[in-house]
Amino acid sequence: MLDKLDMFIAVARERHFGRAAESLGITQPTLSAGIKQLEDQLGVQLIFRGSRFGGLTPEGARALDWARRITGDARQLREEMRSVRHGLSGQIRLAVIPTALSLAARLAARVNARHPKVRFTILSRPSRDILAMLEGFEIDAGLSYLDNEPLGRVETEALTEERLVLVCAAGSPLAGRAEIGWAELDGARLALMTPDMQNRRIVNQAFMAAGVAPDAVIESNSIIALIANVGEGDWVTVLPDDIARVLAAGKGLSLVPMAPLAHRVAHCVGLVVPQRAPHTPVIEALLEEARRMRVD
Repeated sequence: MLDKLDMFIAVARERHFGRAAESLGITQPTLSAGIKQLEDQLGVQLIFRGSRFGGLTPEGARALDWARRITGDARQLREEMRSVRHGLSGQIRLAVIPTALSLAARLAARVNARHPKVRFTILSRPSRDILAMLEGFEIDAGLSYLDNEPLGRVETEALTEERLVLVCAAGSPLAGRAEIGWAELDGARLALMTPDMQNRRIVNQAFMAAGVAPDAVIESNSIIALIANVGEGDWVTVLPDDIARVLAAGKGLSLVPMAPLAHRVAHCVGLVVPQRAPHTPVIEALLEEARRMRVD
């Protein structure tokens, strides 16, 4: 039944039979047959469908919660048995806010150094998507902000305090400063993250606290695109120093710390995992390495 539950979860996630089949690497007729077999086994209709997906029935909505729990427990059982026989191994699906991708790389490297059989899939996603993906069992863990917006029922492990810097061309009048105030950027040619990104909301809060209404001429959900625009013109952007140092290296750009305001500008970034006990062995290893990383 587990394979049929996986099919049902995929259809509920994609809301489209073709995309669900593609995500599972099977044909659409195989998917449709699997869903029909699951409905026959449970004795209820799970999905409204005609020529296309029509949503979950009330029974389907209830079954989805059970399906996610059952498949999650089965995955945990498989990993625990595999770790007993062969040592810690498995796949960690990790979704990361774009500004923490360099942090995710360090965490993955440290886990893999201790447990070479553990593999990672790392996805770049907005913070709100990360929480939704955790709830839907689409990922195993996330890296996100811990203290700026509500997180819901999750377990967290703090990793670092994020510090914001201005990224500008090395020849800019702003380059080489010890720090720069937010109000000084009033009227600057700003390239910023898109409003759906929590980093942008944090930056907006800082600007507004300084009495500035930020007017971004360029918006992107890609930090690489923002850095590229700064390198090509007289644009400036505000990013966390960690990812900015990685992406600006060797590009003739200058990083200038943003001056602190009366309210806190540093935000905590850390690991977010579903609130459940016990965790799978690989997730427990991930949490343990996050704790070591924080101390180091």
